[in-house]
Amino acid sequence: MHFGLTEEQNMLQETLRRFAAEELPPQRRRDHFDEGSGFDAELWRRAAEVGLPGLIVPEDLGGSGLEMLDLALAFEILGEAAIPGPFLGHALATLALVRGGSDEQKSKWLPRLATGEAIGGCALGEEHDLWEPEDWSLARKDGRASGSKRFAEVGPHTDVLIVGLAGGELGLVEKDAAGLSIEALDGMDRSRALAHLQFENTPIDILAAGDGVAGDVMDAARILLAADAFGAAWKLIRTTVEYAQTREQFSTPIAQFQAVKHQLANMAMEAEPMRGLVWVAAYAFDHRRDEVAREAAIAKAHITDRVVQIGRDAVSLHGGIGFTWECDVHFWLKRALHDRTWLGSPAAHRERLATLEKW
Repeated sequence: MHFGLTEEQNMLQETLRRFAAEELPPQRRRDHFDEGSGFDAELWRRAAEVGLPGLIVPEDLGGSGLEMLDLALAFEILGEAAIPGPFLGHALATLALVRGGSDEQKSKWLPRLATGEAIGGCALGEEHDLWEPEDWSLARKDGRASGSKRFAEVGPHTDVLIVGLAGGELGLVEKDAAGLSIEALDGMDRSRALAHLQFENTPIDILAAGDGVAGDVMDAARILLAADAFGAAWKLIRTTVEYAQTREQFSTPIAQFQAVKHQLANMAMEAEPMRGLVWVAAYAFDHRRDEVAREAAIAKAHITDRVVQIGRDAVSLHGGIGFTWECDVHFWLKRALHDRTWLGSPAAHRERLATLEKW
């Protein structure tokens, strides 16, 4: 099968690369990481101007009406540039409303989410590293819920969040809902906000179309994490190649040493096949529904696992400076570590794949 990008998809990526280069020079990225909130209102406003928040919102509700493959291509650039912000939580909340919201819920939130006026978040994980819909225990009774969610993609900037509930349902909670408390976390990847949530008799509005929507959100999360990590992989490789061409030992650039060449080649050989895993999984999301669960699990498990190793190799090839805060390599390694861990480990997704295949 021939599988390539359209002219519009290539333009999307180039537009986002220009956006990243203009809006996030190296010093601004360092400042964001030092500050640690995972959110910059001005950067979000500029991202909204180029249409990032509304890529998958239907056109009649103010968005671009694009597909998961287009969103994955955008997330590749987010990972490549280590752009800070609530992009994953926003994308998942938007998708949940597109796929499962009532007409009233859609008309209230999707136009505002599309323009970036409102920011979405999601709360899926629970204690003991439980992520899958069948494991969710936060129960809703008489329209309210009490309990907790962990490592939510939520921050003080979040206006509406999608919450995983017992029975595999999804609920909608507004930021000022009674009984909702948010405990911000200082995670390893400081380009994204995380929080533990506590609900005390908090009103929760169920999404209208319950069946299958939670699975869609989980598969989308797997694909987008894989795409983000894939973008980080190539940034790590290119950064390391540039360093190896300028760092000298014995009056010779270390890129000339055979062992260094082998390491760089191995990193590239690990990364390039990931492209097909991301594209196929993202394409399946909209066009091959019977394959998406399998392809998303493969992409999340393999790509996020191997990108962490690429990051460790990049640190090693930078030598002593690679282990310091001043060396930018750690931005992408920590981003890859977050992508690997959030939503469950590679082992958990390989186990899920085995279950799907009835092994």
